Order: sequence, then C-alpha cells, then structure tokens
Amino acid sequence: MDVKGSRKAIENERELEFAVFCIENVAARLGKPSDEVYRALTGKGDILNQYIVPCYESLHTQGRDYIVNDILEVMQERGVTV
Repeated sequence: MDVKGSRKAIENERELEFAVFCIENVAARLGKPSDEVYRALTGKGDILNQYIVPCYESLHTQGRDYIVNDILEVMQERGVTV
C-alpha cells in the first residue's frame, strides 16, 4: 500500500506505540541507534507520517518481520538511508 502524499499525524496511544515498535525494530535490524532511524523516517520522504501512521490499520495486523521488511522496502523506494 502506497499512500505517498497522504500525511497523518499520530492520533492515539496505539499508533504511538506502533510507531515506536517500528522504529525500534528497524533500528535493530539495521544495527543502528533508534534516534538515527527516527530521524531517517521523519526526514526525507517522511515515511513515519506518510506511510507508517496512515497504514497503521493494515500494518499492525502483520508480523514483525513483515512490518520491518515492508518499511525497509519503502525506505529503499524513497531513497532513505540511515
């Protein structure tokens, strides 16, 4: 699901917890600090607010590996590096 251009701010505790889960697990996979991953996901391409949060309803039903792989794929498509 690509919602590029659609921006949605975190609205509740569940979305916030999911965003933290995504950041921490992507950081662990990449072997990078969480704060660097956060900056990457909120910088160029704003993947956090233009993909992760808007897709919360469908993404949070998936397993950790699927979610991390999906975010890494979106990062690659948008040229986002950590």
